Amino acid sequence: MDVQTSSLKQVRKAAGYTQAQLAQLTGVSRQTIIATERGDYAPSVYLALRIAHSLDTTVEEIFSLQEEA
Repeated sequence: MDVQTSSLKQVRKAAGYTQAQLAQLTGVSRQTIIATERGDYAPSVYLALRIAHSLDTTVEEIFSLQEEA
């Protein structure tokens, strides 16, 4: 299974945060946010929870599992 993170960018923008602002809120680098939005990096459960909390949403709203074909 792959983690789909494409909605992270949409949720972040809807919340009015830049990648740098979200990175600062969650205690990671901007590059980590960029990689997560692109799907190149699957965050730990702890980071996923911090991101969701910072965006006032749930982990399920941002990250979902997709079956591999």
